[in-house]
Formats: sequence, structure tokens, C-alpha cells
Amino acid sequence: MSDLLHAYARVAGNDAVDHLQQLSAPLKGAKFVHVNSTRVGGGVAEILMKMVPLMNELGIDTSWEVISGEDKFYQCTKSMHNALQGDPVHISEDLLKAYEETNSKNADILRPILEDADYVIIHDLQPAPLLTLCPNRKGKWVWRCHIDASKPHPPVWNYLSQYVKDYDASFFSLADFAQQLPHTQYLIPPSIDPLSDKNMDLDQTEIESTYEEFDLDRKRPIMLQVSRYDRFKDPLGVIDAYKLTKQSVPEIQLVLAGGGATDDPEGEEVLREVRDAAGDDPDIHILLLPPDAHKTINALQRISDIVLQKSLKEGFGLTVTEAMWKGKPVIGGNTGGIRLQVINHHTGFLVDTPEGAALRIQQLLSDPEKLKEMGRKAKEYVRNNFLITRHLREILSLFTILDNQSKT
Repeated sequence: MSDLLHAYARVAGNDAVDHLQQLSAPLKGAKFVHVNSTRVGGGVAEILMKMVPLMNELGIDTSWEVISGEDKFYQCTKSMHNALQGDPVHISEDLLKAYEETNSKNADILRPILEDADYVIIHDLQPAPLLTLCPNRKGKWVWRCHIDASKPHPPVWNYLSQYVKDYDASFFSLADFAQQLPHTQYLIPPSIDPLSDKNMDLDQTEIESTYEEFDLDRKRPIMLQVSRYDRFKDPLGVIDAYKLTKQSVPEIQLVLAGGGATDDPEGEEVLREVRDAAGDDPDIHILLLPPDAHKTINALQRISDIVLQKSLKEGFGLTVTEAMWKGKPVIGGNTGGIRLQVINHHTGFLVDTPEGAALRIQQLLSDPEKLKEMGRKAKEYVRNNFLITRHLREILSLFTILDNQSKT
């Protein structure tokens, strides 16, 4: 066993790593390709950043390809993303043409790699048409939907499904997200990497320096939300919850820590709205962090008393699991994949409104023992369910099933 696999075994257990080695043995030397639309920013990129090296460590020849496009392409895919999450968005023919032409251009570049691959996972809607543009493919292709697609806007889903229907399989994070398709669908929740800079143990000095770096008062409670500046993450609702909390806990501080993603053109507009809502309140700290600020986020989660993820829609929410891994109960939006992670009243609280969030914040701050107890439960729940070893085990199992089906 390599040093890397030993490191995972120390966190996830020897059985978890042994299982990965058994599942990967028949796939050694096989060519495996992941495709998405950004190498930095967002949960998909974070997962692939760690999963691809781990797959290679197990002897699977794994690469990660990223498609690129111009502004119209990203305007189209952001509108599609919002539509899959339920917004009644109209997408013009001009933007759809940009979507199709961009995929065609990327297919011209990636076709030799993709058609030669034994296994391909296409992540989300941006590169979904690539399958139809690779007619000589030899391997198994699977579409991975990371989005809460439980109630998609029908015209957009009907358009996208023409590209998705011919995949060998698809997989979603929750059963509620799955849609009717003419192939088998699987349920595989995402995960975090406990060895990454964002989740590894930090030196206490490094943690303590975070107070000074962001002008935070270590003697006063801190509430934190880490996420992209996206309306579905509801940063304005978090500010409302903070203002309500401040009426009874005047010493509370709020940190909104986030950044952008290269495939999200709306981030700047949302950030302006957040700054306007914060006004000149010195206890609201709005941080615009670079994509590689992983240790900074790690430290912020560790010094925070209350962690929120008050999303209105959420495919999963890696920041929820990250905070739980640090022993923090999370107050999360009662939606999507957050419901899979936050077991109400056990690993955190599920809320629907800023008022509900403020109530739970006050409850936890007034009962430190309850806060610690829920934090302990949260960490163990992550250890048992949401580490990358479990995630990869289920992906390898999926492709083993597909291989066996093709042999029968």
C-alpha cells in the first residue's frame, strides 16, 4: 500500500482502502476520463482535484479534461443551471446556438481522448452534448448530475435530455433529483477529501492567525457561511438572519466567505447586492477569496461558532460536510442534498427562513454543551458517509456493474 493510501486508511479505516483496491484491480491500466467546465471554483472541481490523483494511485489511468467557451456559452449554461433548479428561464436560440457550437469546438479537440477512453464521466450540463459528438467512442459513458434537478423547468430539461438520453447510465446525488431517462440511474452522493488543505488538521498558530488576518474579535461569537456569491446560496438571507440574531446577541459577528467560478457570470452582480445589504456594519465581513484559499476556509470553519449553508437550492453542498468534519453542527437550508447531511436536531438544524435560522443560532449559542454534542455527531456522520473513499468505491462499483451488464 502506498503512502497516500496509508494516509486514507488512517482516516477512513483499512477496510475502506482494501475495498478500493479490490474494486480497482480489474480496471488497472484502463483509460478513465472526467470532463467538466472549470478547473477552479465550485464543488465539482474540488472533488475532481482529489479523486483523479487517487484513481491514478490505484492504478487506473485517469485524466481530467475541461471544456472552455466564450461569454454566451456561460450565459447559456448558467441559465440552464438555474432552469434545472426550477427557475422558469427562457433561453434564446442565440444562446443555445452558442452552447451547441462551443461543445462542437471542444469535441474537435477532445475527440481523440474521449473516443479512446474505456470509461468517461461527463459532469453536469455544460459538456453534456459531447457524447453525441463522439460517434466512434468505444467505452462506457456516464452522465453525472450534481444539480438539484428535482423540479426542472420542462422546456430546458426537454432540450437537455436529448443529449443525456443516450448515455449508458447517469447518476444523481439524491433520488429526488433523478429524472425519467431511457437508461439506468444510480444514486451517489458527493464527498470531501479529509487529507486536502481544506479539511486537514491545522496547526493552532495557523488557526489563531485567522482572527488577525480578517479583523475578527476572538472573544465574540462568529457565524460563517462559505459559498460562491450565488442567489441560490441566499447570502442576503444569511445577512437577514444575522441582523435578527443581533437583536438578542449584539456581540455576534458574520463572515461571508466566497469566491467566483469561471463558469458563473452572475457572481459579480450578486456580490454587489451582498455589499449593499451589509451597508457599513463593521461586524459583517465579506471576503472575496481566491480559488486556492483552502487553508483559509479551513481555519475560518474551525474558529466559527455557528456555520450556515442557507441555500434555497442545493445539489449537495460540500461546505456543509466540510464544516461537519470540523465538529460543527450546521444550520442549513431545508432543501436538496443538505437534507442528506443535516439530520435535523442531531447533526444540525434545517431551516426555511431567516427567522428560523436566527432562532437556531440563538439556541446553539445559549447551550454550548448541545453545540459540542451535535458537532461530535456531525463529524462521525461524515466519517461514515461522506469521505472520498466511499464516493470512489461507489463510482467504481457503478462501472463494474456496467461492464458485467455488457458481458451478459
